[in-house]
Amino acid sequence: MQIGIIGAGLIGGSLAKLLGKLGHQVVIANSRGPDTLRELAAETGATPVTAAEAARGGEIVVVTIPQRAVVDLPKDLFAGVPADVVVIDTNNYYPVRDGSIPAIEAGQVESAWVADQIGRPVVKAFNNIYFESLLAKGKPKGTPGRVALPIAGDPPEARAKVMRLVDELGFDAVDAGGLEDAWRQQPGTPCYIHDLDAPRLKEALAAAERSRVPEYRKASDDWLRSLIASQSPS
Repeated sequence: MQIGIIGAGLIGGSLAKLLGKLGHQVVIANSRGPDTLRELAAETGATPVTAAEAARGGEIVVVTIPQRAVVDLPKDLFAGVPADVVVIDTNNYYPVRDGSIPAIEAGQVESAWVADQIGRPVVKAFNNIYFESLLAKGKPKGTPGRVALPIAGDPPEARAKVMRLVDELGFDAVDAGGLEDAWRQQPGTPCYIHDLDAPRLKEALAAAERSRVPEYRKASDDWLRSLIASQSPS
């Protein structure tokens, strides 16, 4: 399969590596241009391209950039891209990093906001797993305790295509419903970065409470602050 990745951070780089090992043809872009991706290309086998080329990179396009950077993407990024090309959104909204986004603070689901910005339906995936787990914890289908990932988005056939890709990467795919249900897998919710198997992931998704979204968001901001502090030189 031909897959385009927009964003070369921890998740984008990890997906490029894993997908390349599976034999997929991957093109990858960042905000600084293809010349800055030579090292990652050598490591993963992905082809460095521009964002516009990545958006036309194949059957699936992964948008994996900081939430605040979505508005900086070209407004015509997906102009002319066939409707059957599936766009995956891996983004997470952290106000401590992204600043306040009024529509999301007012209650719009984060990935619905992304879909509005890029003018395309999106499928939410790979946002609730830490990159180290993504790289290390993929297992063959049927392995007891196999880590599961939630997949939310519209239309159903796009969600199903992403679920097949997740299974190929070594994770059980749990159908988490349409895009309006994607809030259940956002930062701070019960399923976030806990590496749960499918039964426990379904329980965690069901346990999420919409009224607690501000609380979840604050907890995720606190977690990110702690993570940044732990990685800073003393």
